[in-house]
Amino acid sequence: MGLLDKHKFIETNATILLVGSLLVVSIGGIVEIAPLFYLENTIEDVEGMRPYSPLELTGRDIYVREGCYVCHSQMIRPMRDEVERYGHYSLAAESQYDHPFQWGSKRTGPDLARVGGRYSDEWHVDHLTDPQSVVPESVMPKYGFLTDTMIEPEYIDDLLKAHKMVGVPYTDEMIEAARDDFLAQADPDSDYDALLERYPNAQVRNFDGEAGISEMDALIAYMQMLGTLVDFSTFTPDASR
Repeated sequence: MGLLDKHKFIETNATILLVGSLLVVSIGGIVEIAPLFYLENTIEDVEGMRPYSPLELTGRDIYVREGCYVCHSQMIRPMRDEVERYGHYSLAAESQYDHPFQWGSKRTGPDLARVGGRYSDEWHVDHLTDPQSVVPESVMPKYGFLTDTMIEPEYIDDLLKAHKMVGVPYTDEMIEAARDDFLAQADPDSDYDALLERYPNAQVRNFDGEAGISEMDALIAYMQMLGTLVDFSTFTPDASR
């Protein structure tokens, strides 16, 4: 009874309970977080990973702006049902250049971590313009206005500079060429060899099939690269981790 009385004292004293809770949470946080500061690298280097191209990065900002992450996560858990449905489980390295990351905690729609290349550009245009036309049971709103919203790379170099400040390894060359790379990726008739040198495996084409570069182009460019940078047929996890 003595121990129970002491426990009752803590539960009935709001101040003591608050201090005790903070103490427990603080100790748990220190135990989990402190070791990370002493590791040389907390993210395994994975071949194929690179920063987003200027057009992909613009598309990602549109994805975040429209709240796509609210219904679509980008993190496949290492469980059988998830892997069989979506593909290889997500790697930490795949989110190392994401600010913020798009892991999510709720799926009204499917996970999009491996959506790149699964559908044609035309399918994405139709799906974003009228979701119910391709998925009748979908509750997703329409985003057809993206096709009519033209974009220019006026501030794209500033966007790359901002991401460089938080650790994304954009080089001075990438920043200087940002506007040209932005335009080149959406124009298959452009001289895009330099773009591919800076951003290997970047997909170059007119994504929405319309004249000019629209927000639809940028969003589809971003979605079509998701999960395509790592070759999982040759990937082997680092056993030392």
